Amino acid sequence: MNSGLLAFCVALLASFCLTVPVRQFALRVGMVDRPGPRKVHLQPVPLLGGLAIYSGVVLAIVVSMGSQPWSEVVGIFAGATLLVVVGFLDDRGLLHHQIKLFVAMPCAGVILLVSGIRAQVFSNFISGWAGVWADTALTLVWVVGVTAAFSILDHMDGLCAGVAAVASLFFAIFAFQSGQLLVSTMAAAVMGAAIGFLRWNFNPAKIFMGDGGAMFLGFLMATLALKLRPTSPLHETWLVPVFDTTLISISRSRRGLLPFTTPGKDHTAHRLSNLGLGQRRAVLVLYGLGVFCGMSALAVSRVPHAIVLPLGGALALVALGTVAWLEKAPFERQVKR
Repeated sequence: MNSGLLAFCVALLASFCLTVPVRQFALRVGMVDRPGPRKVHLQPVPLLGGLAIYSGVVLAIVVSMGSQPWSEVVGIFAGATLLVVVGFLDDRGLLHHQIKLFVAMPCAGVILLVSGIRAQVFSNFISGWAGVWADTALTLVWVVGVTAAFSILDHMDGLCAGVAAVASLFFAIFAFQSGQLLVSTMAAAVMGAAIGFLRWNFNPAKIFMGDGGAMFLGFLMATLALKLRPTSPLHETWLVPVFDTTLISISRSRRGLLPFTTPGKDHTAHRLSNLGLGQRRAVLVLYGLGVFCGMSALAVSRVPHAIVLPLGGALALVALGTVAWLEKAPFERQVKR
């Protein structure tokens, strides 16, 4: 059996089955997310679902990788495990929330760098140590940014897991086309684990993944993007969390709020829901946006490179226009403190 297909099946089955005992354990130890002013659920919901996702991905990689080199895999999962542990401690209320952003995420990025995984952008046209150091800085900013984007995307039933599944699908396709076995296998494992968990997480959710699960998925998305070497530079199928982060950053800054310290119900999904779509259809629209970005990337990979950048610029303008439109959509405003 193809390693990617095997990884997908193992992760899907493991995540689907393990979510049930993980939910029971979360209820037993009191790890639940209670309703609040900035929450959309009305009843307490168990956390720790990320533990089932994490276990599914790890088990799938162990089963499917075989004799492939493990040096980078160990580094990737060392960083991922750090974020899972920190996320669960934060869910438990044992850590200050800023430790995730300013300590755990940069440390996970450093682990990737030590493992030999980094961006290769500036070193392509800046020779010597200057290019290396620039790529090192870019790697850290990238890992922190994408991981944080997925962390704050986990604000509505099924949203984070579904977007990660869609992004992983296209990562797997691109990696398979370019013959990158590790990336395609890992992407397939993430997709399987996310879909298996979605059975219990889609609206109305019976369990949440928690910050540990959201950061785990975000970190793996950032890592897969660093590892992927596509034929076209436009392969960003994870633009949904980046778009959402941009929207709330602009919106909150315009209202005199600090974007990452004033959570509220002003995200893209909240605004779409308030426009009359409701929670389920708002989430499905964002799934569709992810699929559209992925299909566009596949199409762009088959056109001359000379028009890739203009297309990317056009996409950015459309995104900014959409941000401006959603800024006017109704949402529940936070109180400035």
